[in-house]
Amino acid sequence: MAAYRQIQDWAKKNYGFTVKTYWIAHVKELSGLPVKRAHNRRGAIPLEPCPPEKIEPIRKALQHFEMI
Repeated sequence: MAAYRQIQDWAKKNYGFTVKTYWIAHVKELSGLPVKRAHNRRGAIPLEPCPPEKIEPIRKALQHFEMI
């Protein structure tokens, strides 16, 4: 399983934007992957969910690293 830093670097190189770690966690949840509970998260809904236009590039990164 790839580290969040690897996913961030891959997305930056291939799509030209910086991915926030909580966006990765949100896309992992949307894809049915387990995520650890963040200490700064309240409830089941992310405080800052991934913007809709960033979901597909992050999903492609997860596919690249064979996580989904």
